[in-house]
Amino acid sequence: MTTDSLRSGPGANGRTSGDRARLPVREHLPACGPAAASGVPVLDVVVPVYNEEKDLRPCVLRLHDHLSRTFPYAFRITVADNASTDSTPAVAAALAAELRGVRYVRLEEKGRGRALRTVWSESDAPVLAYMDVDLSTDLNALLPLVAPLISGHSDLAIGSRLARSARVVRGSKREFISRAYNLILRSSLAAGFSDAQCGFKAVRSEVAERLLPMVEDSGWFFDTELLVLAERAGLRIHEVPVDWIDDPDSTVHIVRTATEDLKGVWRVGRALAVGALPLDRLARPFGDDPRDRALTGVERGLARQLVGFCVVGVLSTLFYLALYSLFRLGVGPQLANGGALLVSAVANTAANRRLTFGVRGRDGAVRHQAQGLVVFAIGLALTSGSLAALGAATGSPSHSTELAVLITANLAATVLRFLLLRAWVFPARACPEPEPEPDSDSDSEDVR
Repeated sequence: MTTDSLRSGPGANGRTSGDRARLPVREHLPACGPAAASGVPVLDVVVPVYNEEKDLRPCVLRLHDHLSRTFPYAFRITVADNASTDSTPAVAAALAAELRGVRYVRLEEKGRGRALRTVWSESDAPVLAYMDVDLSTDLNALLPLVAPLISGHSDLAIGSRLARSARVVRGSKREFISRAYNLILRSSLAAGFSDAQCGFKAVRSEVAERLLPMVEDSGWFFDTELLVLAERAGLRIHEVPVDWIDDPDSTVHIVRTATEDLKGVWRVGRALAVGALPLDRLARPFGDDPRDRALTGVERGLARQLVGFCVVGVLSTLFYLALYSLFRLGVGPQLANGGALLVSAVANTAANRRLTFGVRGRDGAVRHQAQGLVVFAIGLALTSGSLAALGAATGSPSHSTELAVLITANLAATVLRFLLLRAWVFPARACPEPEPEPDSDSDSEDVR
């Protein structure tokens, strides 16, 4: 089947990203059912290409043969042509006419990310994947890549060349660049995945439906941005160690790509720092077991929240003490305490909002700060009362004695602060029951 163009927008089921507050629970995809009977594939593998007249045909033939022999579900291979100027369109059209389950999509603009966004947004398959046309990754990793998505265990899956058991053949220059780039991601964006740029990834369609509108990049940084946002939203990313052989004829411009990647790291890091991304739209309900969905009124995540609160509390206390010592140089203890506590309280509320209780975006930020100031007033009363009592008892206490009393008073106020933040300022949000998925008609002819 040949397709000249696809429009970008909502997913194939017609829902936009804002129709529901949360993602539905993950379900194990059935091996057979109405979708399979109607010819809708379970897996859609996209091969983005630009001027690949030489490698395209052997790539698709090999991939199609591998899937036909080993993959137990219906599949489709989509060749996404990024405005090629050689004979790539003719080769792709011939493959689509020759092989069942292969289709050709033509885009008039370049960009790997643009091609993936366009095809994935319109695909009717529940699992979406892509791989580079050079097939540097051993295809035996394809089933392990998509199996966790089919089973409902994970949201995204990536091939990793940097995993401990991966076997990689490539030059020292590319090895150094790859490891340096992933080190930058870990240090600047706190990325937990090991390999952002391996051209071997998959995602569940309902996740792509919500995630793709948030990804701005249309080039090589698309992969990294997709993974960082998914990880920050708490989605589960499965990693598969791969066997990978470098393509010596690769046309990727390393310097230009690295420059664009660093610009993307800065842009995404800044957006995450100011809470400009609505990552709450990617939240999953607690648990995918049906028994978990029936639970009501059960507090969850207490241990993680306690750890986050303690870390924020220690940093806030150090910040507060530093401010108090600074303010104390020019004003009395009460004014110094009040000023230091006010500044640190605003920072504490913002940090707990983001890190401890996982509230993202700007919605409700002003209300949260106002409620945090009420909590601050309670802490101010406790610490100011302690200072007043100390002054009445000793007359002129030393600076070290003041600090000791303030630390004790803050420790006493910490427990109350956590309870107020958890129960009043950032109460646990109920997880709504997933809405039933509407039936979608499809006229796809692509089957295994």
